[in-house]
Amino acid sequence: MTSTETAGQPGNSSDSPFTEAAHDRDAAPQFVLPLVARIEKDAPPARTDALETAARAVLVLLSDERSTGDGEWAAAVRDWQDARIRKVVRRARGAEWRRAAALPGITVTGARAEVRVFPPVPLDGWPKDLSRLQVSGTELDDPEPPGPPAPGRPVLWLNPGLEMTAGKEMAQAGHAAQLAWWELSTEERAAWRAAGFPLSVRPAPPAEWDALTRSGRPVVHDAGFTEIAPGPTLVAEWRPPTDHG
Repeated sequence: MTSTETAGQPGNSSDSPFTEAAHDRDAAPQFVLPLVARIEKDAPPARTDALETAARAVLVLLSDERSTGDGEWAAAVRDWQDARIRKVVRRARGAEWRRAAALPGITVTGARAEVRVFPPVPLDGWPKDLSRLQVSGTELDDPEPPGPPAPGRPVLWLNPGLEMTAGKEMAQAGHAAQLAWWELSTEERAAWRAAGFPLSVRPAPPAEWDALTRSGRPVVHDAGFTEIAPGPTLVAEWRPPTDHG
């Protein structure tokens, strides 16, 4: 489930990968951020739980000490961000999940969802235990409609006019979380991380979607390679995490 996004608004941080760069990002070697969702047949997570967990997994990877400075994943993260920002969500269960969990990465949990994020890999250089996992089969539902976003949390607003598979939406939510991250100051990032990256993913009210895309907030624009036509998919609305519900 590959999605490539560009930022609707440039990041405030000088090291944002979404600002205009001097080099051509399409000409750079291409990398992808792998995410694997645990989806057991008898106990799949709720859809919104999976979306929010995938978004937090991207943030956990970006903020991990191994991804910054001279960390062991830092070069891969830089190479990934110098090219097109790609994320792919695959599913695993049983022995597949155990094999994936044995590879270097970070498992992030939600209410019931589990998502493991791995350092970026070359587009055609996936580890065998990840490349064999299926992209399809990530269909998930919410047993009940999610309630309103918790006060004080950043909200990733989904385009209400689109229909996407859960895997596609998980990748898109990860994009939106990354856009929000790059908008923040060092102090805001530290506070969000210390709070455990609370956030909500919700469909935008249809009557408010157009205004959200013009609000100056970060907008995810899908390249249109899979499932949907090119266009905006999510808007990231930052709210200081003062109340974590």
